[in-house]
Amino acid sequence: MQTIYTMGYTQKSMEEFVKLLTENKIEKLIDIRLRNTSQLAGFAKDEDLRFLLEHFLRIRYEHVPLLSPTEVIFTSYKKTDDWDEFHRSFNRLMVERRMDRVLEEAAGNMSRVCLLCSEDSPNKCHRRFVAEYYKKNTSRDVEIVHLTKKDIKS
Repeated sequence: MQTIYTMGYTQKSMEEFVKLLTENKIEKLIDIRLRNTSQLAGFAKDEDLRFLLEHFLRIRYEHVPLLSPTEVIFTSYKKTDDWDEFHRSFNRLMVERRMDRVLEEAAGNMSRVCLLCSEDSPNKCHRRFVAEYYKKNTSRDVEIVHLTKKDIKS
């Protein structure tokens, strides 16, 4: 059984973020943001996040922008706020890029992988689509878990 966790870093403190990863025994965090270097990302900025995960938490980190929508898809959504069209466009891109294989390669043989994006909720975030697409198209037995603040145990 492979568990694909998803999480957004916004509206979480570093402490909450770390607790969600450690309490769920995440082995690898796959960053699926198109750009992960924005100053607005705070502790989730690429090199800072990599350092935190790999040196202190012993969680592998990989940025895989192939699992992200294109700039054109993002820009179109921002202009129109049409979630259904965003989903259709991104679905075509997932098929074109064979995102199930991209994610399978990034996850390797790890059973507890977390997809990271910025959106707090998975409801309007591409990470949910990536996880669902992977589950539908892989031969592995996959469970999807969306991590939110309410999942923090301690």
